Amino acid sequence: MQGPFALSEIGVLAALAAALADAKVSLFAISTFDTDYLLVSDESLNAAVAALRAGGHGVVDDNAIR
Repeated sequence: MQGPFALSEIGVLAALAAALADAKVSLFAISTFDTDYLLVSDESLNAAVAALRAGGHGVVDDNAIR
């Protein structure tokens, strides 16, 4: 799912953060009125992408992966 999100959409950030937490990937979350951003370190990027995909989430920008 890609933002902007309706205010009735709940649990999006929690689902993404849970997948990363299970993989022991630290994140910094920024929430705005209509979307959320998850920031991970360069060193954790590949692990974060793998964890999100394993959790059933899509990754939009494959160019970010080294």
